Amino acid sequence: MAMGSSRGNGPRGLVADINVTPLVDVMLVLLIIFMVTAPMMTQGLDVDLPETTASSLRQEETSQVVSLDKDGKIMLGKIEYTQPILREQLAKIFAEKGKEELILLKADKSVPYGDVASLMADIKAAGFIKLGMITKQIDDKQ
Repeated sequence: MAMGSSRGNGPRGLVADINVTPLVDVMLVLLIIFMVTAPMMTQGLDVDLPETTASSLRQEETSQVVSLDKDGKIMLGKIEYTQPILREQLAKIFAEKGKEELILLKADKSVPYGDVASLMADIKAAGFIKLGMITKQIDDKQ
């Protein structure tokens, strides 16, 4: 019998088993990568266009509305606030009602995106997780 025969019955025969150790190592590394990057993928701001063809969602009666007009005036309900005072007011609302409270943002379409994003970041920083945009629906009959 020759050395290195492929029959596998000798002391130096070929082993037909699959080595799964490298496979397990690769899978564990991928699992760790996905576990670390998954929370980072959920961060960000939800943005809807000022005009949309989508149907409107049912609005809850208790939701708070933050308005931003083209002159930069910020209102919560019917009361005008500056941005630092609005942050404090939102923190008070969050302390009373919790993170499940819906906050709706109504911004004029001529307002710069940076101002809208800053206001959205303030709402998210106050702790609210439900943030919606009030938009105007476009008629498709044009």
